Amino acid sequence: MEHGNSGNLIKNTRADASVPVVIVASAFGAQAIRRDGHAAWAEIAAKAGAAGFEVRRELFSYKAQSQPASLYELGQRIRAAGIWPVYSTPASLFDDTGALDERAMEQTLDEAAALDARIVKFQLGGSESAGTVTDCATLDRLIAGIRNSKAQVVVENGQLQAGGTIDAFSTLFDALANRSHTLSMTFDTGNWRWAQQDPLEAARRLAKYVGYVHCKAVQGEGARRFATAPATGDAYLAALLAYLPAYVPRGIEFPFDQNNLAADAARYVKQLASA
Repeated sequence: MEHGNSGNLIKNTRADASVPVVIVASAFGAQAIRRDGHAAWAEIAAKAGAAGFEVRRELFSYKAQSQPASLYELGQRIRAAGIWPVYSTPASLFDDTGALDERAMEQTLDEAAALDARIVKFQLGGSESAGTVTDCATLDRLIAGIRNSKAQVVVENGQLQAGGTIDAFSTLFDALANRSHTLSMTFDTGNWRWAQQDPLEAARRLAKYVGYVHCKAVQGEGARRFATAPATGDAYLAALLAYLPAYVPRGIEFPFDQNNLAADAARYVKQLASA
């Protein structure tokens, strides 16, 4: 499906209430974030009307930026701008054998706490062939590990088969179904394409687990795919959003026009809030 780089998102006729919109730091460009730091762009996100700003761990320029003192200062600056932080890490909740990665989980949750993040986002990870381990002992450790997190813990569908398939998420959340837990998922509208999954089927099957949505369209095929802004009247994105919870935060994870960043950010925040 073809998508353009500009235009209005189709309006949501189900409700008048606006949805909180998060600007993902990478939307402003990785080079700009590494050059200026997250805080400077969080202020621009706030002026654009965003409710939150997603800090991307992989865009830190040096190791000290992921240390508690630096994260605390960054979180304070984001909140001083009048918005709340989201913390995103490339770390996976499950390693490539399918086992729970407790070290990555603990480290990431500590970093999110220092930032005072409202949401903390992991990749799901796991083994491409076997998925994730879901025995009782593993689930007990997962539930205990995230129980005291002030941030909402979410796992995202990635661009690889490992951690990017509908069945991987369905298996995990089905295993958690009869347990009290706080885990939910980030539904990335575009990443399913990389993993050769049907986004609409994913929305139908996984909507009840979704606590955060990453919004983007996709152009190209195979390894040449890339994220782009939804086209004018993008009925496909509208259909996806119609399946998903109406008021969970929506993150902008497509690139803004580099020649008009602030205006582009404001335009898409307004549009996505009512899409």
